[in-house]
Amino acid sequence: MNQELINSLSVLQSEMKEWMSALHQHPELSMEEHWTSQYIASKLEEWGYDVAKGVGGTGIVASMTVGNGTKSIGLRADFDAVPIAEDNNLPYKSQNEGIAHLCGHDSHSTMLLGAAKYLSEHNDFNGTVRFIFQPGEETMQGGTSMIADGLFERFPVDAVYGMHNMPGLELGKFYFHENETMSAVDNWEIELIGKASHGSMPELSIDPLVCGASLVMALQTIVSRNISPWSNTVVNVGAFNAGVAGNSVPQTATLQLSIRNMDSKVRQFVLDRIRFITKAQAESYNCEYKIHEGVAGTVLINTPENTRWAAQVARDTFGNDQVSEDMHPYMSSEDFAFMLQKKPGNYCVMGNGDTQMVHHPHYVFNQQMLSRGATYWVALVQEYLKK
Repeated sequence: MNQELINSLSVLQSEMKEWMSALHQHPELSMEEHWTSQYIASKLEEWGYDVAKGVGGTGIVASMTVGNGTKSIGLRADFDAVPIAEDNNLPYKSQNEGIAHLCGHDSHSTMLLGAAKYLSEHNDFNGTVRFIFQPGEETMQGGTSMIADGLFERFPVDAVYGMHNMPGLELGKFYFHENETMSAVDNWEIELIGKASHGSMPELSIDPLVCGASLVMALQTIVSRNISPWSNTVVNVGAFNAGVAGNSVPQTATLQLSIRNMDSKVRQFVLDRIRFITKAQAESYNCEYKIHEGVAGTVLINTPENTRWAAQVARDTFGNDQVSEDMHPYMSSEDFAFMLQKKPGNYCVMGNGDTQMVHHPHYVFNQQMLSRGATYWVALVQEYLKK
């Protein structure tokens, strides 16, 4: 256990709370995080980092090289918010109506900022550290946008690491899992086009609402009847929008889907089934249809060697009882998966205690964990870039 390092980072706790409070009060949606990006960049520039702005949109990469070491490590945090109104009485509650940091991305960025400030003041490493602040995680756009903008060509790293807070897990404990850890997500929208009419004359209509209702039920058979119970798959219709009045038949109906899979072959089968069922249902109700496919998903696969190494660093820093390597995989998704396709690395989670789950209006990140997360980041850098 490295109590000295833990104590050193705890000194930044009050300052980190201020940063997080500012970020929390000014949440911004995916790929629109202009204030957030500028706030983070200004801190990093103040501390002497070589800061690249506008990477993949509003992304930031802050680099610092110390000594003559040739190794480099990348640490990544996300900073977009979600379009959900928070329901709490926090003194630093969101000031942007209908938008809030209910996934804890403000805390992720704050913990990374804490590590950046500490390392800029101590310079106790030999090599290059790169802090990657990523936009658009919630829409699965930011990671791919930064990669397409030459992230790893412009800012080379040997390995890249990420972390997320997780409600329901022991407060402050670090959890690791090798190989497939989070599912591939595909966010699709299905538009059904019919023919509007007065509700008293349904014979003159082609009803996309009825077609959509049938489609919702038909899509449920993919998991229940086409996929083995031993496979991990989710087909969720989270939104169904049609019509504005009870006495009319609408012109269109729209379904929004979140599709999650842990296996690439199963994923392709599921997506093909959705296409087939949508076509068949639309034709049976005489509707036209359009499928709007989002960013193609990919499974988050943690590199075994890097995962074991990161877990050992956490164990050496916080103690054996504060680390678990038996974390179960999650059907939630992360676009950090795209970075792990390009570079070896690991994505772990830190317990947030007995709180509401992320994306819940009552979710609150435990700010006492800010310096603890920053300590983990510093420990990784010090160990990987030993003098």
